[in-house]
Amino acid sequence: MDAVFRALADASRRRLLDSLNARNGQTLRELCAGLDMTRQSVSKHLAVLEAAELVTSVRRGREKLHHLNAAPITAIADRWISRYDRQRAEALADLRTALEASPVESPTFVYTTYINTTPERLWAALTEPAFTRRYWGGVALQSDWQVGAPVLWQEAPGEEFRDLGQRVLVAEPYRRLSYSWHGFQPEHAEHFGWSAAELAARLGERRSRVTFEIEPHGAAVRLTVIHDDFSPDSEMHRAISGQLDGSGGWPELLAGLKTLLETGQPLPEPTRAG
Repeated sequence: MDAVFRALADASRRRLLDSLNARNGQTLRELCAGLDMTRQSVSKHLAVLEAAELVTSVRRGREKLHHLNAAPITAIADRWISRYDRQRAEALADLRTALEASPVESPTFVYTTYINTTPERLWAALTEPAFTRRYWGGVALQSDWQVGAPVLWQEAPGEEFRDLGQRVLVAEPYRRLSYSWHGFQPEHAEHFGWSAAELAARLGERRSRVTFEIEPHGAAVRLTVIHDDFSPDSEMHRAISGQLDGSGGWPELLAGLKTLLETGQPLPEPTRAG
């Protein structure tokens, strides 16, 4: 947390965060163009923000895209918000909201966490039904994890596995996993309190995509989750980000994954993303 507070104390670094909040996923060149700073200065400030885990960089071909990472802000809010009244914490709460939001034009969710485990064990946690059930709110995911294969959901032990239209896009064991995401289902209307018209509108959203990037980080593993390719102004994006009432989204689910791998016990009553 000290590194996060030090990073946020600099006005130039806050401007970089503001720029990424306005348009997430920018290259170094794009960030330099939008700010009155030299390329070298921007690179140095980005290095501080990445060290504090406030910014996550993702390679896309030859480009390196920079995204806001809400994990440290979430941790600070969980640690401090409960200790002080809302008025005193208003600035921090507003910052957390800004960092977790994505622009309407191209909503993308990026979240990085560090887990004291191995790439092999993390891969098993992402792909084995018995493992996913323990942190995914009771949901077991089943697939042979070959490109093009379905990713099936089982809501509770003994129930039929359901094909929600999800397909494996990339499967590189212990390194990278990507699959298409499901659309909203009829049961979501009751869960979120939507009318029939609201559900019908959300059923028209295009399918999004989630990607898990696994990298060794010393004795630990760096896990970056990238959920993108949403429709503009996507309600699914808000759901997986944890911005809808009744949805913990990826932040809660990944906290449960980290806790399970590091302690052997899941978080109490985790909420599945989406």
